[in-house]
Formats: sequence, structure tokens, C-alpha cells
Amino acid sequence: MAKLKFKSVVALANSKLSVKSAAILLASSTLVSALLGIFRDRLLNSYYLKTYPTGIDAYTAAFTIPDFMFFILTSGALAVSFIPVFNERLMKGNKKSAWDLSSSMLNLMALVTLTASILIMVFADPLVRYIVGPGLDESGTILAINMMRVIAINPFLFSISTVISSIQQALGRFVFYALAPALYNVGILIGITVFTGGISIFGVQLFEGGIMGVAIGVAFGAVLQLLTSLVGLFGLGFDYKFKINWKNQGFRGVLRLLPARSLDQGIDYVNTIVSTNLSSRMGAGALRCFQQASSLHQMPVSLIGVAISTAFFPQLTEELGEGKEEKFNNTFRIALRMIIWIALPISIIAFFARGYVVSFIMNGGDALIASILGSFIVAIFAQSVFHIASRGFYAYQDTKTPLLVSVFAIGSTIGLSALFYKLGFGPDGLGWAQSLGALMEIIILLFILNRRSKNKLLDLDFWKTTRKMLFAGLITACVSYSMTKFFPLMSTDDSFLSIFPKFCLISVVSLIAYIVTSYFLNLEEVSPIIEKFKKIVFRNTE
Repeated sequence: MAKLKFKSVVALANSKLSVKSAAILLASSTLVSALLGIFRDRLLNSYYLKTYPTGIDAYTAAFTIPDFMFFILTSGALAVSFIPVFNERLMKGNKKSAWDLSSSMLNLMALVTLTASILIMVFADPLVRYIVGPGLDESGTILAINMMRVIAINPFLFSISTVISSIQQALGRFVFYALAPALYNVGILIGITVFTGGISIFGVQLFEGGIMGVAIGVAFGAVLQLLTSLVGLFGLGFDYKFKINWKNQGFRGVLRLLPARSLDQGIDYVNTIVSTNLSSRMGAGALRCFQQASSLHQMPVSLIGVAISTAFFPQLTEELGEGKEEKFNNTFRIALRMIIWIALPISIIAFFARGYVVSFIMNGGDALIASILGSFIVAIFAQSVFHIASRGFYAYQDTKTPLLVSVFAIGSTIGLSALFYKLGFGPDGLGWAQSLGALMEIIILLFILNRRSKNKLLDLDFWKTTRKMLFAGLITACVSYSMTKFFPLMSTDDSFLSIFPKFCLISVVSLIAYIVTSYFLNLEEVSPIIEKFKKIVFRNTE
């Protein structure tokens, strides 16, 4: 009976969602995951940033190479290469080939990333000493090496989760895909609150605890994420086979698309490695401060850019697969305008209220993290737009153009980072380098995509709408700046309860100003909000 009930619940959760429902679900799950991430970082910073900066820098450096291997081998590279080909097979009615493709990708990715995980464990010492943490002292270096060997299992576990979640995305099933990242953060929280006290079994002490327990929590979180993804396969009819079918045309098609996108992802992450290397030379705690600011700026990017573009991507691939290019152009514009309209005020509020935001992850705030976060202001907006711009190419099964653009943009970012470091700009310079590089990248991508559609994609109406959004953003900036002056951060604001009401007031008033301005400028994106507001206000008068 319990088994049947479980299956029915899973089947209900795995029902196909519309684009709108998927976008709301993904944005909501990203928000939950981000809040868990804030709580996680708040605990870590309160425990270690002031009392043990070397340890927290080591922990941050330990992530870099395992994350790099995951990004270059799997991550978003697989999803955007796999989904168009998988959907193409399903639309042709060849379900057997689609499942054969899925099994082959799962087995290949597992084999490749397991090898990578083992190599990271073996070569952790030189990777830390010469690539990601040359500025760490000896104790920090040894700690980073040991933690990297624990976290090295993540590329293997994440790759399996990614293949499984890509299948779910392609079929329009997003619930378990959305839940998985939150469970990852839960695992890390368990590491912080439980494993840091040490682990013993039957009276035998496996290790004494400390910050190493957080690394074990990271691996535990990856296991939870994988288990959640596996549950999402129930009811999908996945016919798994323990083999790699090199003759499957779909599998070979994905392999042709995958290298360019993987290199694109890898090149992006090379910039992270360079930033980690440079910030490790800027004094104890600088590496962690830069990473914290970078993580904070990624939260709205994931909440807006990743969530919306992920929800729209299957529809974009389907429309091109059916030869409906005009319909594709319209859907792409809707997604792009939605991202711009949402990302603009969020970027502005994040800039003016950055001190309040940093206070969420560190009691009493931190001037250096806040300053670095301010340098990411342009990156928040540009990277949100990047996710839909790049997926425009992936829907065409073109992974080479975004790769070439990324090579130029990341090369420019690394060059600017090195220049700003030499000029003594500190961690802020690294943030401004990323902002400028991200802006260049989206300008080039959208220009090429528009030329490909013979200037039909970004039409005159789109640019008129964009100008209106920028004007609304200017009004929002004035309001947001004024609100931070009316409700400034005080020396007594040293707790979450004292900061949160001020931040909410600043954000709400700024967003209301943006929405009202958008309404008077006749922006379509504000219509659903206004309609919802009217229904709530006038519900009792009808």
C-alpha cells in the first residue's frame, strides 16, 4: 500500500509542466536553494572567516579543480547538447533510439568522470600548490589537498545526476530536477552542523572533525542530489542498458556537439581558476571574500537567467525541430525580454543594497565582500542574458559559435584580471574584469544570432521595449539609492533580524517603483503582475 502511494506521488510530481509552470517552479526551487546557500555561508563565515581564514581559504580552493572537471566534462554542456538530439528522436517516434542514447551517455559520462575523480585524488598536491592555491601557507595547503581529495568524488556523482536530469528536462518533467540542488545544500549544512564535530562508528573515531567535516558534507550532499534525481526517473519508462552503443546516430550526434560546448564551459571556468590563483595572493581571507561575492552575484543569475532559459529551451528546440523559425524567434524574444525586465531591477537593487546582502551571509557584514559584490553589478545582468542567448545557438545545434565567442570574452577577462592585479586594484578588480567580459560576450552573441535570423530576431519593437526598460531601471536606481540613504546600515545592525526588515523595505519600494514605471510605459511584461494585483484587490467587490 505504501509502495503504491509512493509511486502515485512520484507520478503526480513527474507530470509534464507548461513553460510558465516550469519557469515558476525552477525559479522557486532556485530561490530555496539560494536561501539554503545563504544560511550555509552564514554558518561557515561565522565559524571560520574571522577565526580561521586560512582554513576557509583552503576549503574554497579545494572546490576549484573538482568543479572545473565537472563543468568541462558534464554540467550544462551535456544538457544543451543532449536535449535537442533526444527530442529530435522522440518527435520522429523513435523512442528506442532515444533511450539507447540516454543509456550510452550515462555510461560514458560515468566512466569519464570516475577517471577524472581518481586523477584529482592522485594529483591533488601539485594542483593545490601550483594552480589554485599558490598563495596559501603550508598548513592551508595541506588542508586544501586533503579536502580536495574528498570533494573529488563530486564530478562522478554530479555527471550521473546531470544525465538523468537532462532526460527529465527533455520530457518536460522539472520537479525532481528542481529539488536536487536544494538537497545538495542540505548535505553541506549537515556537514557544517554535524560532521564538524567528528564521525565515529561503534566507538571508533573515523576523524576528529573541524572544517574537514564540511568537505565530507559536500560529498554527502552530492549523494543526496543523485538519489533525488534517480527518484525522478520513476514512471518515465527509461529503458536503461549497461552498455555504450557507439553505432547509435543520436549518441554520435551528441558527441559531435559536446566537445565545443564542453570547451566553452571549461574556458569559462579557467577564469575562475585564474581568479582563485590571483586572490589567494592578496592576503588571508581575500580568496574566500572574492568567492563569497562571486556566489552572491550568481544567485540572481541562477534565479533569473538559468531558470527561465532552462524552462524555455525544450520549446525552442521543438520549434526549430519542426521548422517553425518564425515561432522560434517570437518565443526567444519573449524569453529574452522577460529576463532583461527581471534582471535589470535585481541588478540595481543588488548594487545599492550590497551591504545589506552581505550581512545575510556574515553577521555584521564585511566591507571587502560588499565592495567586490558591487563590482559584479554588470555581470549579474549580462550573465542572466547570456543563458538565453547561448541557448538560442544550442537550439540550432550550434555549439561552435558560443565557444569562439567565449574564447574571446574569457581571454579578455583574464587579461583584464591580470592587468587590474598588477595595478593593485585588489579583489574588486577581478570583479570588474568579469563584468566587462560578460558584457562583451552577450553583445557579440546577440549580434550574431540576430544576423543569422536576417535581423528578424531583435526587431525594432524589441529595441523600443528595451529602451523603456532601461528608463524604468534608471527610475529604480534613483529610488533604491534614496531608500538606502533613508535607511542606512548602522553599527548596531549586527544581526539578521535588524538587517532583514530594512533590506525588504528597500527592495519592495524599489520594485514597486519599477513596476509602476513599467505599467505607465506600457511594457507587456508587467501585465501578469497588474492582473494578479487587480484580482486580489477587487476579489471581494465582484
